[in-house]
Amino acid sequence: MKQAASIIALIVSVSLYADADKLPNIVFLFADDQRADTIGAHGNAHIDTPNLDRLAGEGFSFHRNYCAGSFSGAVCVASRAMLMSGRHWMKIGSAKEGKKPNPASDWNAAEVLPGLLAREAGYDPFIIGKWHNGLNTLKMGFLEGRSVYMGGMNDHSDFQVQDYSEGKLSHRRKAEAFSSTQFANEAVRFIEQRNSDKPFFLYVSFLAPHDPRNPPEPYRERYYNKRPPLPENFLAEHPFKILAHTIHGRDESLAPWPRTEEVVSDQLCEYYGLVTQLDEQVGRILDALKNSPLADNTIVIYTADHGLAMGSHGLLGKQSIYEHSMTSPLIVSGPGIAKGESSAQTYIHDLYATMCDLAKIETPAGVDAISILPLIRGEKEKIHDSIFLPYQDNQRAISDGEWKLHIYPKVNHRLLFNINKDPGEMSNLADDPEHQEKLQELEALMEDWRKTLNDTTPLRVDKPASLKPTYENKRRTLDIWQPKWIRDKYFGGREKSDHGKR
Repeated sequence: MKQAASIIALIVSVSLYADADKLPNIVFLFADDQRADTIGAHGNAHIDTPNLDRLAGEGFSFHRNYCAGSFSGAVCVASRAMLMSGRHWMKIGSAKEGKKPNPASDWNAAEVLPGLLAREAGYDPFIIGKWHNGLNTLKMGFLEGRSVYMGGMNDHSDFQVQDYSEGKLSHRRKAEAFSSTQFANEAVRFIEQRNSDKPFFLYVSFLAPHDPRNPPEPYRERYYNKRPPLPENFLAEHPFKILAHTIHGRDESLAPWPRTEEVVSDQLCEYYGLVTQLDEQVGRILDALKNSPLADNTIVIYTADHGLAMGSHGLLGKQSIYEHSMTSPLIVSGPGIAKGESSAQTYIHDLYATMCDLAKIETPAGVDAISILPLIRGEKEKIHDSIFLPYQDNQRAISDGEWKLHIYPKVNHRLLFNINKDPGEMSNLADDPEHQEKLQELEALMEDWRKTLNDTTPLRVDKPASLKPTYENKRRTLDIWQPKWIRDKYFGGREKSDHGKR
């Protein structure tokens, strides 16, 4: 990115404001489980995302946008809690005392973002789609919404939604359309019917491309007929034991061990189909906005709660600190937003401070988020000197933007990668004598983060578990969300029910 070009673009785009003092509307589009490398404009020539490409071409893209780890295998719960509180998960509620937080109730003094925007800046917050942090926090953030999905995942073609008004949810009703279409329908309706001068915060939280990977048939057939390549870091099995949950957990049970190229290829086609179908719905929302009087004063933010392995390193899920699972797309577009891109490291929850910045209100005390607007304006080259990624008590990572250190405390194992030269994290340099100084430097940097966040998890144990993983191949043959064709295809139609939580 050329800073001068970005500054010129900013000056031009600022002039588009009819009233420089008028607060911008915010449309926040939030995908679920979307890898950072699933946008054509960001370098993937094998996926069709013309509308996200358009958004990227008109706005500013961030290529190293991270979820800050998780206290739970349902990483989306932690990610969404961080976004809505502006706090690292280790500083939400009882996590500050080293205990596992309950993001549905244990928020303590956290200011839930939409409620803050309403109280301090007069915004109308409106929710559509997924909410995975409990009714109490929903009430802290929103007063109105439509087609709200209270939960983590479901069959995209067969699920129920609730409307939300004055702090109360209606009875559940069957969704009328595929999940991304259902939520886009509501977003388009909101935009077309909006007739208030008050600024609004429209939160549209999709279920896609989270599994079940069941896009409408034409979308999966598109990729079956023109298959994308497997990830460059595809493996049949993960080479060492991360933790039992990752190896035997729900996400990893969606295909047998060892992973075969055929099965991963099929699931990747289905995943890409979900992304493309989602992209078309994003396009409908962008078109509705463009054709409305709101366009000249509305900022669009597109991101996702985290990424997904999809065969990388032998994994399928997001319960790891690899780049493929902890990074997600981030695009900001609209009046006053320069056209450009950045490789500066950002957190998803930095968007909390960013939206406070857009709304011209102070970021509350105790918030860890840092506004990304100075990066867009070309005022700064970075806002974080390093990124810390703690996952439960069994994985830790630190990155300075060039080098990244993984630590697996339960097995006393370390990985060191130059992520500029090796973005797929395939060449471990932890035992290379030439890089011991860098490894120690990153260990010291991690200790600084740990002290700040009161992270008391030992980084080494006296009796480490064996590094050798065990693959029992106990697939969960029917979790309640998988449609029949997926059960038949991947599990032989066996009818053992799995009601595990997400």
